[in-house]
Amino acid sequence: MRVLFTLAVFLPSFLFAQSSTERLMQAEELIKNNSFNEAIELLSELLKEEPNNKEVLNKRGFVKNQLGDFYGAIGDYNFALELDSTFSEALNNRGEAKFNLGDDYGAIEDYDRAIKFNKKMAEAYNNRGFAKYNVDNLQGAYFDFSKAIELDPKNADKYFNRAVVKAELEEYIGAIDDYNQSLKLDSSSAEVYNFRGVAKYNIEQPSEAIADYDKAISLDDKDPIIYENRALARTAIEDFNGALEDYTKSIELYAEDPDTHNLRGVIHYNLKDYDAAITDYDAAITLDPYNPVYYDNRALAKAANEDYKGAVKDYSFSIELYPQDPETFHQRGLAKIQKGDNYDGCLDLNTAVELGSEEAQDSLKEYCK
Repeated sequence: MRVLFTLAVFLPSFLFAQSSTERLMQAEELIKNNSFNEAIELLSELLKEEPNNKEVLNKRGFVKNQLGDFYGAIGDYNFALELDSTFSEALNNRGEAKFNLGDDYGAIEDYDRAIKFNKKMAEAYNNRGFAKYNVDNLQGAYFDFSKAIELDPKNADKYFNRAVVKAELEEYIGAIDDYNQSLKLDSSSAEVYNFRGVAKYNIEQPSEAIADYDKAISLDDKDPIIYENRALARTAIEDFNGALEDYTKSIELYAEDPDTHNLRGVIHYNLKDYDAAITDYDAAITLDPYNPVYYDNRALAKAANEDYKGAVKDYSFSIELYPQDPETFHQRGLAKIQKGDNYDGCLDLNTAVELGSEEAQDSLKEYCK
């Protein structure tokens, strides 16, 4: 009986330790399946029994971060770091939570410490690169993404991240090289094809850019930005009908971007469909009534329709918003002259000359002798 009693006392302790390990593994499986609420419950139960388990605290912080509870996540990471101030994974994770809260500098401090204690931590370099990018430290971001690639050369996303920084630095050839490497590792990303297309467009390769946008759309036909980018490239090769189709598709997917309406208006204008252009500019102005470019463009279309009074009105709105553009005064002056108001038209042309317009100087000589 004593032997049995001794065994009865020993076995529950052994089984409890085994159960704790199993539950932690179960929590990790829940996290993999994005069952975050269930994972929180399980990890919280574990912490009641093992409140000083830094791994469980870090894991629960990670789950809270995934659920958008960034302050709660930071609290768990803080507790984990009180137990071990050199816990690089918790430092990196706390940096992510701070980054998600918009505290880029605080995030950088945590990433610095994570790297100090683990110089082989690719994710800490990668994450610090994002934070440095956000604070316009492009050279620092470039270094960090390069270091992340050195430590993890088989990760497609890291090449993509560095490519974006290279493009920001206008190193488009280098950016294309990194996009190429990213696509070698993962050819299923519409985003990478889209961004490579933008880089090719910026080095005046619109046809090659269109090929990339075609591929991006084949992978994701619901992103309005890709259609808009392809429209720009089609415009560059004067495929105005193709551009019109793309802008229309982009607007179908997302009608709240005033610039897309404006750009489609430009295409309609180039196709000499001035009424359709005016309709597009109307939509752009309704969405953003404070952009002088939209009024300038609508004025041009109205003038092309010989609605000089309407054109003058739009140019006047534009000048109220931005009174330092010589071309707006130049065009308003011409519109006034077209509707017979030579005196005021010549005043506008003179103002345009004073603001630095050489073309207005020629118009002044022609109409205001």
